[in-house]
Amino acid sequence: MSSLQYTNLSSDASSEDILVQLALDVDLTLSHAAEQLWRQLNPELWERTHNPWAVLQTVSGQNLKRITSAPAFRAILDEIVRARSAENETQRWFQQAHPNSPLTSVAYFSMEYMLSEALPIYSGGLGNVAGDQLKAANDLGVPVVGVGLLYSQGYFRQELDRDGAQRALYPFNDPGQLPVRPVRDGNGDWLRLTVPFPGIDLWVRVWEVQVGRTKLFLLDTNDPANVPEYRGITSELYGGGLELRLRQEHVLGIGGWRLLRALGIHPQVCHLNEGHAAFAVLERAASYRDDAGRVFPVALAVTRAGNLFTTHTPVEAGFDRFPVDLMRTHFERYCAERLGIDFEDLMALGRRNPADQAEPFNMAYLAIRGSGAVNGVSRLHGVVSRALFEPLFPRWPTEEVPVGHVTNGIHVPTWDSNEARQMWKDVCGHDCWQGNQEGMEGQVRGTADATIWNMRTAARQSLITYIRSRYSRQIAIQGGSASEIAEAAGIFDPNALTLGFARRFATYKRPNLLLHDPDRLTRILGNRQRPVQIVLAGKAHPKDADGQAMIRQWSDFIHRSGVHSSVVFLSDYDMLLTSQMVGGVDVWINTPRRPWEASGTSGMKILVNGGLNLSETDGWWAEAYTPDVGWAIGDGREHGDDPAWDAAEAEAVYGLLEEHVIPEFYERNEAGIPAKWVARIRESMARLTPEYSANRAVRQYTEEHYIPAAVAYGARADQKGKLGSEVLAWQQKLAGDWHRVAFGALKVESKNGAAHLEVPVYLGGLDPDVLRVELFANGLNGEAPMRKEMDRGAPLPADGFLYTASVEGNRPPSDFTPRVIPHHPTAGVPLEANQILWLK
Repeated sequence: MSSLQYTNLSSDASSEDILVQLALDVDLTLSHAAEQLWRQLNPELWERTHNPWAVLQTVSGQNLKRITSAPAFRAILDEIVRARSAENETQRWFQQAHPNSPLTSVAYFSMEYMLSEALPIYSGGLGNVAGDQLKAANDLGVPVVGVGLLYSQGYFRQELDRDGAQRALYPFNDPGQLPVRPVRDGNGDWLRLTVPFPGIDLWVRVWEVQVGRTKLFLLDTNDPANVPEYRGITSELYGGGLELRLRQEHVLGIGGWRLLRALGIHPQVCHLNEGHAAFAVLERAASYRDDAGRVFPVALAVTRAGNLFTTHTPVEAGFDRFPVDLMRTHFERYCAERLGIDFEDLMALGRRNPADQAEPFNMAYLAIRGSGAVNGVSRLHGVVSRALFEPLFPRWPTEEVPVGHVTNGIHVPTWDSNEARQMWKDVCGHDCWQGNQEGMEGQVRGTADATIWNMRTAARQSLITYIRSRYSRQIAIQGGSASEIAEAAGIFDPNALTLGFARRFATYKRPNLLLHDPDRLTRILGNRQRPVQIVLAGKAHPKDADGQAMIRQWSDFIHRSGVHSSVVFLSDYDMLLTSQMVGGVDVWINTPRRPWEASGTSGMKILVNGGLNLSETDGWWAEAYTPDVGWAIGDGREHGDDPAWDAAEAEAVYGLLEEHVIPEFYERNEAGIPAKWVARIRESMARLTPEYSANRAVRQYTEEHYIPAAVAYGARADQKGKLGSEVLAWQQKLAGDWHRVAFGALKVESKNGAAHLEVPVYLGGLDPDVLRVELFANGLNGEAPMRKEMDRGAPLPADGFLYTASVEGNRPPSDFTPRVIPHHPTAGVPLEANQILWLK
């Protein structure tokens, strides 16, 4: 696949040409060597933006030639060219581990991507996951291509006034200042697509982002041929109302798949990162319908096998829903002309009750019904998601709702500090995040205390330097006096215990739990023998008044409690600020209400940098926490928004800080090192960093989902969808005749110390091979349920068979209930057939 090759660079090329290609690569610009280049060209702009493309365009041709002609500059450039050429010749993990894999292409769809501060098309966690997985796919050589939207304004930027009031700003994203390029067709013309919209066709422009050897394609509706209203479809990320959201998701899913076809890319696997892109399953099926000459239901049965849906939503209200009239306006024509189905057939794919014509259209339901596999983003979120989607699988036990999990991970080379990067390079090698991470845990465990502590001390000092610069600029923007600006420029102690708290300010995240007892927090911060300081950041959605009030509450505390030298709230929480904070804080605090944090990635980012977590046992921390790697609050249960429980957990946080965290940080040995603290860092870095990396997550997706999905899709698509047609016929037969399946009377006997169960099952005209009769027993003590297939015996009158099974062990036969479920050798049950019959 062409996107797996870097653009060739030659040491004979001009420095200017090489810099252009480097500046347009959002992966290589993260390398330490490249940072030195951009800093030399325009130090101030680089520090504020980390946008190499913008930096490059500020330099005159004369100055560029002068700077690049310096031997030291050219030496760095030549080394980057050499390293890039070597990478083109190197087989990555995927090529080594799966040399004959049937997987050749994965299309990854996401509403947002957090790849670089130079490309502000992200909001938070969802974009973080998308960007990091795309980078990890590049590192590992997994053949992934990304599809998203290019927003002319993106998510809002935040300013805070002196009272802590948030102001939302929407600066224009000038494509000429972004690391993107127009995609050109074979004639050199800018590639523009048409997407069917109400009454007219919408024009969509296409941009390309280079992510190492991988590509991300972005769609943009700001085309002069569009009416003004439609030009603004890709203006704001998560802005506007329902209709704008529907239009954006229409462009992403349908336009995104059309784009891949126009580029000649034919993915076997389509990975939906949340339900926003679920319309892609419709256009994919329509494309197969064109190719194979099949009707839409067969095409969907074929292509479903190659689709993967990853849900990030922990609450049912978080799924996108669109009213019937709005859907009709947008999709009635599309159904008739493109899909060849009735509008109500489409609506049935997005409804809990397909027959309820008043029920709105749920994008998550479409994604589930259009995919061959579904997963949550942590072990706990898998449990939560199975409960959320249980209504789609009535009478099935919650444990058997077909939603698994792949816990998120972060792209380590993006989030490591300069100090941590050097330590990992010395300990594990410069390419340790491009392989399978074997041996890494042992190598980190062998690292000396002094090496780890010196890294942490230097990283904290770098963070304090950054905080001082950013905060003094923030005070100046707020109209602060010269003395206030000077005070801000000297804030914080580089040797003090530094806590970090940064995330979206929303009530379920409880960002003000630390303020439950302001006096107690003030005493903790005011201890001169064992000083503590907190750096905070976070945005509240412009329509979230409660979230904005919590920001003001922190501002009030800072200014009225005499702790302004120990607590700072930095405005405009973005990727650049995140990387600085996770690189230098000692302890990352996270206090969501369980189970509303689907995964959480902010706490994962500090692992590589030797930071420690103090968090609610929610999301990833619920599976990662042990007492030797950090601290936890919570009892492993859900308490809703109970104020008494909030108070109890606030007390728990204070207690952990006072009795464990602070004393451990300041208990030093004769070498001045907090040995117990460093031991905790070492174990956290060794055990958790590899496990919660995007390297592991992408390898897991590849082996557990991408390769099996490619095989399944290939089998169903073969012979113009012969197997897909058979699966559809199986589904239709089950749907038509299942109501006639019935049980006879159960007979239980004891034989040779085992219970023997037999029961007649009347099939109502169904072939016995299309269903399975089995015994089911609930799991005990948290164990998985027990399932035992019953043997089919001789035929009975009235189209029945006698099914038998023996049960041995300590469980009585009364624990087991016979049931009938669908069966097909290549279909997913209950994902593709949710019928079930229990013996009453």
